[in-house]
Amino acid sequence: MEKTVQLYEGKAKKVYATAEEGLCIVAYKDDATAFNGLKKGTIAGKGVINNRMTNIMMRLLEKNGVPTHFVRELSERETLVRRVKIVPLEVIVRNVSAGSFSKRYGVEEGIVFASPTVEFSYKNDELGDPLLNTSHALALGLATEKEIETIKALALKINGLMKEFWLRHGIELVDFKLEFGRLADGSIVLADEISPDTCRLWDVNTHEKLDKDRFRRDLGGVENAYGEVMRRLMEDAAL
Repeated sequence: MEKTVQLYEGKAKKVYATAEEGLCIVAYKDDATAFNGLKKGTIAGKGVINNRMTNIMMRLLEKNGVPTHFVRELSERETLVRRVKIVPLEVIVRNVSAGSFSKRYGVEEGIVFASPTVEFSYKNDELGDPLLNTSHALALGLATEKEIETIKALALKINGLMKEFWLRHGIELVDFKLEFGRLADGSIVLADEISPDTCRLWDVNTHEKLDKDRFRRDLGGVENAYGEVMRRLMEDAAL
């Protein structure tokens, strides 16, 4: 499968059309950004890890009844996916207080919630991806009520599957961001990526951060953290 024209370039990926209608190629970059692009840098090998990890997670979720845009991995940095129109809602699922949640509500990091929280933000870089609720999303015409219900149900199902999966690898799934898209027939599927860029992942025993927070907070050891997560995945004989 060959790329034709570039359709999109984001902070971490490029998307290309192919000769086959309805299929695209996603190419992962090593570029790293934080705080809506205010902080920029490079994480060596990140694109390779994020591509591979995303595909592992997409296959796992597909096996458990979550529809995704994933088709097949083409190379260490490129993956074939079904073409979707992204729903402009970022979906954040949180199991433990951290990051912007802790800052926004003035609570310490590490508080385990009795049940997961689900947040929506408007996917709009110019506005800083502001938080919104279902009423706001409906008023702005970002999604229908049925689509929002579907997205929330899928997000919670994904959370349950991924929490169990990561725990088997000695990792606590603190929180993560998802994006969904519409296929040509209007059905909702999981899109974008699942990686240390989009998930907060802490070592279960030490609470060491194994994700993009090491870049955001200048903690150092970013490449080692991403590599450690990948190493644990690759030790799983079931994958």
